[in-house]
Amino acid sequence: MDLHTAVYNAAHDGKLLLLQKLLAGRGREELDELLGEVAGGGTPLLIAARRGHLDVVEYLVDHCGASVEAGGSVHFDGETIEGAPPLWAASAAGHLAVVRSLLRRGASVNRTTRTNSTPLRAACFDGHLDVVRYLVGEHKADLEVANRHGHTCLMISCYKGHREIARYLLERGAQVNRRSAKGNTALHDCAESGSLEILQLLLGCHARMERDGYGMTPLLAASVTGHTNIVEYLIQEQPGHGQLSGAELSREGGSSSQGPDSRCSTPEEAEPYESCCPTSREAAVEALELLGATYVDKKRDLLGALKHWRRAMELRHQGGDYLPKPEPQQLVLAYDYSREVTTPQELEALITDPDEMRMQALLIRERILGPSHPDTSYYIRYRGAVYADSGNFERCIRLWKYALDMQQSNLEPLSPMTASSFLSFAELFSYVLQDRSAKGNLGMQLGFADLMGVLSKGVREVERALQLSKEPGDSAQFTKAIAIILHLLYLLEKVECTPSQEHLKHQTVYRLLKCAPRGKNGFTPLHMAVDKETTNVGRYRVGVFPSLHVVKVLLDCGADPDSRDFDNNTPLHIAAQNNCPAIMDALIEAGAHMDATNAFKKTAYELLDSKLLAKSTVQPFNYITLQCLAARALDRNKVPYKGFIPEELEAFIQLH
Repeated sequence: MDLHTAVYNAAHDGKLLLLQKLLAGRGREELDELLGEVAGGGTPLLIAARRGHLDVVEYLVDHCGASVEAGGSVHFDGETIEGAPPLWAASAAGHLAVVRSLLRRGASVNRTTRTNSTPLRAACFDGHLDVVRYLVGEHKADLEVANRHGHTCLMISCYKGHREIARYLLERGAQVNRRSAKGNTALHDCAESGSLEILQLLLGCHARMERDGYGMTPLLAASVTGHTNIVEYLIQEQPGHGQLSGAELSREGGSSSQGPDSRCSTPEEAEPYESCCPTSREAAVEALELLGATYVDKKRDLLGALKHWRRAMELRHQGGDYLPKPEPQQLVLAYDYSREVTTPQELEALITDPDEMRMQALLIRERILGPSHPDTSYYIRYRGAVYADSGNFERCIRLWKYALDMQQSNLEPLSPMTASSFLSFAELFSYVLQDRSAKGNLGMQLGFADLMGVLSKGVREVERALQLSKEPGDSAQFTKAIAIILHLLYLLEKVECTPSQEHLKHQTVYRLLKCAPRGKNGFTPLHMAVDKETTNVGRYRVGVFPSLHVVKVLLDCGADPDSRDFDNNTPLHIAAQNNCPAIMDALIEAGAHMDATNAFKKTAYELLDSKLLAKSTVQPFNYITLQCLAARALDRNKVPYKGFIPEELEAFIQLH
């Protein structure tokens, strides 16, 4: 163990005497090095603050000159927080004595992590009221510094259900109607977490029932998450029943007046808050219908769903003034052409048809949330997965295709949800093909159209991403998308196809190559096809790479065998590193230059494993031309040639 790691471990374990022995007599330069961040972890001071070792913290600052502001990596709740200062770590862990000590030693109360999280937000997240009171009451911590997603301290305390912290923040003037980057407010966070008491506090401070970026009200947010208590409270017939008045809030330590900046004011200025905005009949109907859909898909309670749908139906017909459902533009094959029930009789008939109830839930969710809301396509995919688990792969594929079309039409290119859909298709197709192989004619007949349809959509997704971004290759999601396309190509080999279908496949691959996508380290699809890492695309194995078949398809469609990655490796170099002589033969036959060198002046032949080298039938001199030798001679002898010869010849020389 090196000295740096020993110092870090001593700070982690709170062993002050050992730490003093390790650091005693060290010069400033050496101390700075030993108190720096270790590989994959934080600084000794950061980890001591995280663990609550007050004596170690004070020794490191007072006697060793450790910076109270130096950020580092620290682990909380299974996540790694980057750029966290010691005060943030101590606040997140609830170590009030360490928080006091760091602030006395000059720590900035509002210093943030890389994601713009303050020490106050960290304390609010895990419910450390004493730390919150100290940071705000004694050091005037800013309540309104939001993290990178626009979430404030009040929002996170509401989402986590920390009622007393929310009350204290409201008392200190937190903005109750502040909106996040996606447009949600603290009321949405209460609704999503099921915190009815905090929701009442917010309404007592004149929190407004607004829509977020997806058009969701707090009422609908409660329905989506299945918090019946919130839904019942917000749609009750007596709107003010059960809410705290301003006087009640002030007696419990808060206040409820609403100032011009959307804050709770002082108890003296508060006006009693008797009711929230009454919920309209239409809003109540939609909330109950959506809640029923949540009971079907999330809680798996069909009887509970019927109960809420009955109430919604009664409200639709209340007083003879019927609220009609909008007519669908068209019936959907994925839903088995189901349409929503419109009469009490049709609703009661659902009792005998659980599968139809599940289709009703999907229809309701799509109508109310719309196709842009993540939950809409998520639950369509979930229902498809349930069908797949029961062996009904045809139904699953129909639902998943419908969800994928919805995602590609409404979400940004290569969104995590869309990428997940493509991967699920690849894994499902792989399983079905293996299942068919095992069962013969008894297995599902997966056709060319199924695979080709998803492959074409995958290429379209890459095209969409390239239209919006100049360097999508920097994105791991983009690399994964290319890999999934290659896996689908791998699977297509296992499906019989006609000459016209083969032509369609080649047209689609040509579309991919034409847009020149680049993955990690500048890999082209051909580089990825000869790389074993391409195999690892998900939890389950789909294709096996390097793949000679996929390489041949790419070459047939015009892939450049001499394309270069960021290290100047050609696909031939990558094939050599992965010890694939057969693929090397195919690349050479397609015109790859055997003597092309990479950034480290190595040819592919030189990268072959020594054992394979002895057995290899590839003989470099059989593929080296006089042109190649001349190009290498010019480069080796540093003969000036740029500007004196055509650009094509310059590129040829640089290749060697």
